[in-house]
Amino acid sequence: MRIKKVDWALGAILMAMVVGVSACGSSSSSSSGSAASNLPTKVGTGEGQLNLIAWEGYAQPQWVKPFEKQTGCTVHSKYAGSSDEMVALMRQNSGQYDMVSASGDASLRLIAGGNVQPMNVALVPEWKNFFPQFQSPVHNTVDGKHYGISLQWGPNTLLYNTQSVKPEPKSWGEIYSPKYKGAITVPNNPIQIADAALYLSKTQPSLGITDPYEITEAQLNAAVALLKQQRPLIKKYWALASDEIELFKNGDAVIGAAWPYQYSTLIAAKSPVKQIIPEQGATGWSDTWMLSTNAKHPNCAYKWVNWVSTPKVQAQQAISYGETPVNTKACSIMETIEKGSCEVYHANAPASYFNTIKFWKTPVANCGNGQSDCTDYTTWQRKWTEITG
Repeated sequence: MRIKKVDWALGAILMAMVVGVSACGSSSSSSSGSAASNLPTKVGTGEGQLNLIAWEGYAQPQWVKPFEKQTGCTVHSKYAGSSDEMVALMRQNSGQYDMVSASGDASLRLIAGGNVQPMNVALVPEWKNFFPQFQSPVHNTVDGKHYGISLQWGPNTLLYNTQSVKPEPKSWGEIYSPKYKGAITVPNNPIQIADAALYLSKTQPSLGITDPYEITEAQLNAAVALLKQQRPLIKKYWALASDEIELFKNGDAVIGAAWPYQYSTLIAAKSPVKQIIPEQGATGWSDTWMLSTNAKHPNCAYKWVNWVSTPKVQAQQAISYGETPVNTKACSIMETIEKGSCEVYHANAPASYFNTIKFWKTPVANCGNGQSDCTDYTTWQRKWTEITG
């Protein structure tokens, strides 16, 4: 969610919906209630394991194994392919998972549904070293309560095969063009509607789209029409990042919407690919580790967020995934791992770069301008099913 625009109307709606959200606990503190006074005051002894729902690539052995050795908390991870899947898993399997690496299009839904509980940032020493935009962002902080700890962020990019896609693309229009019919891939995610809306906001300004997540029924219909036009061109709607990686490796796809993780993985495999942020700009994500209301291993959870918040692990994950850390001290460590990576991933100047990305947020009927004629996420889900069949 964009930090420079605080949607107070959305916050009011969410807080009216949030009921019965319990505070986190530790073995030495109360685990009931959501008031700040009921938050844990210290991290107790680890419970021996930690169950995570994460984006693919967020629980790599490189930083998981040292964490397990130091804390005695064995990590079990389930990779999810979409924010919808993350929300469903957290709601349908209450207590089975301790934490989720939720993006902005899921975090507010989890808060509103009472599926996650507030966390005590005082128990995360590195939090004070986060860039200000990520200390209390509106996608994880409601009414002064921190429902999680920010992790990493990045853009959704246009990925293409340099041998098959010529000339070099500059626009998102390439993935809507029959030129690459049968070799295009995009995420299987309703939030993809926002990408179409962003493209239309630049190419069809008469539609009046100013925020790709706050669109009226008419604007939504225009985005849906574009995506239905794209449907016959698609090779596959990918769920996991590894799905798209294989499509590019096998030559089944030559262009598509991706994350930096796919790009970095393909480059490591010596695939002929490049990624760009097209001239229309890009959507993006800002992820948060959020603690389940019914977490069975809260102490291991706090130990985990402390571990992944340290400059070293922030740097490791940023380079591994191709994203940007939230810890200001990660930049110098990134340079020791991969020279030039700090600048490549904008870890040294996030404010200006951050504000160029339209970050994921949950579409709601209230447009944030006193009007209630925008389309909500349930409508987006229904439309996405119509698009993809």
